[in-house]
Amino acid sequence: MQLMVGGHLSAAKSIKQYIDENYSDVETQIVDCVKYINKALDKLTTGAYREMAKKMPLLWGKVYSDSQKGILSDISKNTNKVMAIKLKKLINEIKPDLIISTHPFSSQMTSYLKRKGKIDCEIATILTDFAIHEQWTIEHENINYFFVSNDDMKNDLIKCGVDSSKIYVTGIPLSNRFFESFDKEKIYENFNLDKNKKLILFFGGGEFGLGKEKTVKILESLINDVPEYQIVAIAGKNEKMKLAFEEIVNKLNANNRVRVLPFTDKVPELMSISNVVVTKPGGLTTTESLAMELPIIVINPIPGQEEENANFLVNKNVAVWIKKKDNPDEIILKLFSSPEKLKSMKNSTRILAKKNSTKDICDILLQKRES
Repeated sequence: MQLMVGGHLSAAKSIKQYIDENYSDVETQIVDCVKYINKALDKLTTGAYREMAKKMPLLWGKVYSDSQKGILSDISKNTNKVMAIKLKKLINEIKPDLIISTHPFSSQMTSYLKRKGKIDCEIATILTDFAIHEQWTIEHENINYFFVSNDDMKNDLIKCGVDSSKIYVTGIPLSNRFFESFDKEKIYENFNLDKNKKLILFFGGGEFGLGKEKTVKILESLINDVPEYQIVAIAGKNEKMKLAFEEIVNKLNANNRVRVLPFTDKVPELMSISNVVVTKPGGLTTTESLAMELPIIVINPIPGQEEENANFLVNKNVAVWIKKKDNPDEIILKLFSSPEKLKSMKNSTRILAKKNSTKDICDILLQKRES
């Protein structure tokens, strides 16, 4: 059996890895649809998104909202139909039994080709956020499976006309690294952390949303307001953010309990010893935080999908949200002065987390085909 997995890369990689390790008779291949069709277009669209989200977030939020219906939605649908023509050649060369899509555009392209009789295989769509966008539902009649992170999304898909028998509430695919048994003593040692202090894991979130100044102010508030905690602040590949973090740590003489890191591939290890996470509410990081039973402080959501994610997380009592006009000190002091609130949030993560998401998705798809 052959599968083609494409879309949001991290989710696709998790699916591929699980299948490769557990289904010896299945061959998998990851294809980034837009990049395959036109690398220049992929670079242009990715760059445009980054620039708009960073410099004009409110405009991006309007584009996101308007693309659900009306002229922007029609432009998107028609563009995907044109791009699908080139994708058809690749699919017919591979001849997959099943296509697993983790992006709405790849779902649209493949389901359009299926409706036109250009390809003949099953299609599964994995939604990688905590709220739906109607772009995911286009051509839904020609998609065989929908995998979502929560019951609210299932109900919303049904309202959009998707057959309930196609919808599975499994969660978002998660790397198996988040289930490894780590040597926690070694992690404390490697990062020069105090094993007797609780830990806040702070993802800087780049310069989107609230912006660098607000992000640094939130870090400053955490250093000042919860001195009983130590902090690991990850700036990612944003060198300006890293320098700003280091400056505030030095200014507050907090080097003994704050570690500033650039990009790191040790996030699962750090989450395993953390008590709270501060992050943008992207689908993947949120899923990882929930799986590790971490209460979330939401910062820097990009208008649109991430704000919808943030609202969902707050409503489900797994997160508090520091908004643009909020006083960070007020929210941080209120949260950390209430052990009952933090305990309640942690308990809520256990209800919401779907730790077996990747296994469940793969088993549903492949065992159904074997039966």
